[in-house]
Amino acid sequence: MDLIAIDLDGTLLNKENSISDGNAEALKNARENGVEIVIATGRAYFDVQNIFSSLPLQPWVISANGAVIHTPDGTLFEEKALDREDAGEALEWLEQEDYYYEVFSGSSIYTPQNGRELLHVEMDRLLSANPETDQQSLRHALDKQFSQNGFAFVESYEEIVESKDPMYNILAFTFDLDKLEKGREKFRDHPSFTMVSSAEHNFELEDHTASKGSALKSVAEHLKIPMHRTAAVGDSHNDLSMLKAAGRSAAMENAVRDVKEASDYITKSNDEDGAAYAITHYFS
Repeated sequence: MDLIAIDLDGTLLNKENSISDGNAEALKNARENGVEIVIATGRAYFDVQNIFSSLPLQPWVISANGAVIHTPDGTLFEEKALDREDAGEALEWLEQEDYYYEVFSGSSIYTPQNGRELLHVEMDRLLSANPETDQQSLRHALDKQFSQNGFAFVESYEEIVESKDPMYNILAFTFDLDKLEKGREKFRDHPSFTMVSSAEHNFELEDHTASKGSALKSVAEHLKIPMHRTAAVGDSHNDLSMLKAAGRSAAMENAVRDVKEASDYITKSNDEDGAAYAITHYFS
């Protein structure tokens, strides 16, 4: 294998949202042996930069679920921004329906000023109605969501639309399962969007031509690496496109069922250096 694409959350990152020494060493060894490292994530590019700031590694970065690609030296290689009118209409609906949302641009993650309050209210309602719910897992989901960098708070979606910043990805998050399904149903067949999910409580919208899989193909083509010489590692539904595009695919032990079924190898969990085991499996 000449290239490996690796997801971040639930894959390369452990539950503390950090890269373990074992995973870091496996990445370093692969790169020193000529393997191209591609980070493929739903996170924003500047957030990935922060995560890798302490590591002696500059990977290719596919961010915003495939909407943006940066080269190892930080040059913007490709971008597929959302149509501004369609994005504005989607945000207006999300705001009217009281969803917590995030909009990924080139420099910020825009989110409503009252968004975190909305999520805490939802969590309290869920725990009141279902006292047996695992409170720790809900709080972990919130901590993970808020662990990103670059938040910019707005009073209304109109500020985002008027900012003229490119909008690469819209993420909606809710603990209300009926509300979650309502949102997914609203955008599932929208002609302008690709809708994916990166976690149990969210759905994400990007340009209909954007995906981790299509971005992986763009990077491989640029590097003149045939797809059968590529591998991908992931855990969530937003990884499916790249797992299917790559020559070989590995699912984390903590991956959702669809990802495991789409992969030809299942490695250990993200808290057991599963990414390192997958790298060793493919490149030893």
